[in-house]
Amino acid sequence: MPLTSGEATMSEAIALPGPHRFGVQVYYEDTDFSGVVYHASYLRFLERGRTEFLRALGIHHKAIFAGGGAEGFHFVVRAMTLDFLKPALMDDALLVETRTQAIGGASIEMAQAILRGGESLVTAKVRIAVVSGGRARRIPAEILAKLKMTSPREL
Repeated sequence: MPLTSGEATMSEAIALPGPHRFGVQVYYEDTDFSGVVYHASYLRFLERGRTEFLRALGIHHKAIFAGGGAEGFHFVVRAMTLDFLKPALMDDALLVETRTQAIGGASIEMAQAILRGGESLVTAKVRIAVVSGGRARRIPAEILAKLKMTSPREL
């Protein structure tokens, strides 16, 4: 059965052989007055990359939010370190690479990079916590199994 409008079930996982790649076009709204990408815009690009990485694994935010009650949870950024190496410019076509580096009981460490033509512009180390009701919780087994397809190690 074909997927419609980006909806997939949680069981439709795709094993990723390497980093997930997601294309981003820089628009005027992403830049400052000089046509250089404003630093906060990179956070949006990275968030989109993480979302599309999860979507490629069959993990959809809408589905996990719909769980509600004791089964519902959220992914939240607990820590992030960014290195701004070179500026992106208006109209640049960028690529956001995302990969898991490690998985713990209630957290995921990810490495991300924003590239232009193979050249690194920004690198990021991101620690994601799994939260339910304002408290950390263990990663659900079904989600953990999908993430482990992409992770080189456990925390």
